[in-house]
Amino acid sequence: MKILALGDVVGERTLPFLKEKLWSKRRELGADLVIANGENVCDIHGLSPRCAEVLLSAGVDFITSGNHIFDRRDAHDFLNDAPSVIRPCNYPAACPGEGSRIITSAEGWRVLVVNVAGSVFMEALGDPFRAVEFELDRHRRGYDLAVLDIHAEATSEKLALARYFDGRFAAIFGTHTHVQTADEQILPNGTGYITDVGMTGPTESILGVTPENVIEKIRTHMPRRFTVAEGPITANGVLFDIDPVTAKTKAVRRIIF
Repeated sequence: MKILALGDVVGERTLPFLKEKLWSKRRELGADLVIANGENVCDIHGLSPRCAEVLLSAGVDFITSGNHIFDRRDAHDFLNDAPSVIRPCNYPAACPGEGSRIITSAEGWRVLVVNVAGSVFMEALGDPFRAVEFELDRHRRGYDLAVLDIHAEATSEKLALARYFDGRFAAIFGTHTHVQTADEQILPNGTGYITDVGMTGPTESILGVTPENVIEKIRTHMPRRFTVAEGPITANGVLFDIDPVTAKTKAVRRIIF
């Protein structure tokens, strides 16, 4: 079974690119499921119901998110009802949405997708280790294999979570930094891993943002409205080749298109 994880999708102008490219790419790769982080789709901050629907129609099967998922109020009710969109599981239980859900592949494999936010250099949320443990226990014996999106800033925290849960997830990938790392690997107990899957968005940018916006912000420390950069778009992803019987990864490959 092959699962393609796409890095943070940045900006609404990236959606037509995915509609044009993604279906053919997933056929080429033989991807059974596509998971994308969608918290930056609505021009950097948040995910609207309309943008989520476009992303799902473009060839994405499941959407994870992160610290910007509640930036748009129109997403709040949507998160409660959308079966293929989740928010980090270590937000308080009273927040809209869920931190994990199960999706069934075309072959009938039940895949548990869990989303967690980091606590280092990020908003002070609940303990990510305990929150992920809770989601695994909540769905115990209800799935065939599990995948984890760690939306976090610190490489050390992502690695610590991956090592701690090695063998309990078929695949673990990091999001949030928008820069694809070169440390794809299979951990000792069979979990496929990469620290950050990268970004799907404008290439000639600073993390998807118009460079001048970021330069001015850093140089002056004054408030500055960020806009999505123009120019060509590139998708960053990671393909996990998983044995669905053992729930262990056989191969991990970085994908750029």
